[in-house]
Amino acid sequence: MNLSNLFNNATDVVEYPDGHVVFAEGEAGDAMYVLVSGSIRLSVRGIEIGHLEPGELFGEMALIDAEPRSATATACGSCKVARVDERRFTFLVQQHPFFALHVMRVLAARLRHMDDTLH
Repeated sequence: MNLSNLFNNATDVVEYPDGHVVFAEGEAGDAMYVLVSGSIRLSVRGIEIGHLEPGELFGEMALIDAEPRSATATACGSCKVARVDERRFTFLVQQHPFFALHVMRVLAARLRHMDDTLH
């Protein structure tokens, strides 16, 4: 599922320049993000664990638990992201059930990827 359609008309899109850290590992988080344009590098302890393209989400764990960020998200080139706070997340889950399923699939895929990396 590409989330671009849900965020085409988002008014809270923020543009970040190349190298900007959207959020850092260990920080408190109160939102997730959907990449509208550009790309994002995800890393843990300085090791790249993912490279995201438009329509992909990141930072979703902040809306599921109250733990610090588990990764760092860095802009690769100029990028635009839509910020999704808890209120908007709850609305999206209620109004678009496939959105909730998509978030769970993303979490499962990232967990499997980390499992594969460790084995």
